[in-house]
Amino acid sequence: MDLILWRHAEAEDWTEGCNDLERSLTVRGEKQAKRMAAWLDRQLPDGTRVLSSPARRCEQTVLALGRKYKVRPELAPDATAEALLETAGWPNGKSVVLVVGHQPTLGQAVARLMGLKQDSCAVRKGAVWWFRTRERDAEEQTVMVTVQSPELL
Repeated sequence: MDLILWRHAEAEDWTEGCNDLERSLTVRGEKQAKRMAAWLDRQLPDGTRVLSSPARRCEQTVLALGRKYKVRPELAPDATAEALLETAGWPNGKSVVLVVGHQPTLGQAVARLMGLKQDSCAVRKGAVWWFRTRERDAEEQTVMVTVQSPELL
């Protein structure tokens, strides 16, 4: 199974009284999303399942990809890494799954997948972390395929 974690692009700052789910991408964030979406579109196989947080900034990020996607409340800003991995079907899913979500959830999932001692890892806005599970010598392994940042594309 391949699991791609995509953090939403740069969004408006949160302010007191603001509904966090309604924050939109900035102009810079729209550029980041388009740049990363163009790269992803060349890499992703047909049939990739695309899942998004219900937050506006995540939906705006995934819309740049131009593929069908499903909004999953389990991926909202307060989600846990366990909920994210379960929603994606990791590690036993049969398809490629792209998840568009938030920090710290994505960083916690990355730390867990990589077996890091810390419980979280920094994931830049608009960045993609691509993981693959495989079996070698009767042992399940997690392989990092790539990490991409929109600034480097």
